[in-house]
Amino acid sequence: MSEILYSTIDGESVFEFEEKRSVFIGYAKNVKTESEAKDFIAKIRSKHHDARHNCSAYLLRDGCMRYSDDGEPQGTAGIPMLEVIKKSGLVDVVLVVTRYFGGILLGAGGLVRAYSAAASGALKQADIADYIKCVTFTVDVDYPQYDKLLRVMQSSESRVTDTLYNDKIKVKGVIASESYVEFEKKITESFAGRLNVSFDNEIIEKI
Repeated sequence: MSEILYSTIDGESVFEFEEKRSVFIGYAKNVKTESEAKDFIAKIRSKHHDARHNCSAYLLRDGCMRYSDDGEPQGTAGIPMLEVIKKSGLVDVVLVVTRYFGGILLGAGGLVRAYSAAASGALKQADIADYIKCVTFTVDVDYPQYDKLLRVMQSSESRVTDTLYNDKIKVKGVIASESYVEFEKKITESFAGRLNVSFDNEIIEKI
């Protein structure tokens, strides 16, 4: 297996539970920039504009981190949520926890536990994506050989990123940098040298 450079969540996730009549809804999303994180927080605030609190935290791969208690007692929401992200080992993640107040005070310890639980629950609902060094590639294959190509790809650290159907099928994909030499060898052997793979740029991507 290739070295994992960093891990994050794939897409969005949500987790909801009730604690002493207060409803907590945890949202998690993969973001690449602080602007994306702020946009997501604003989106959830707008969606739950009638909620008492919309607390948030995010941690980016470049080390940027922010949190907000959004009216809850200081240190009872944003920081615990940020700690959940840190302990998970994930980056490029934003969390928003919405609270609909149920009329019963939870106390500082209860709030910390509730916001931590909502944040943890949202992350546990998410799919995890591991990012590694990859090489992009393109290969043109005849229609009858397409399934065979996919089988070769499945046996390697690779995945399809785009497929174009013309007189031939143009397959675009990414493969782990550590595996592309062996992948090229497999293609040559499997198709008796009649299929050429064009390797392009090295990027950091998920497989």
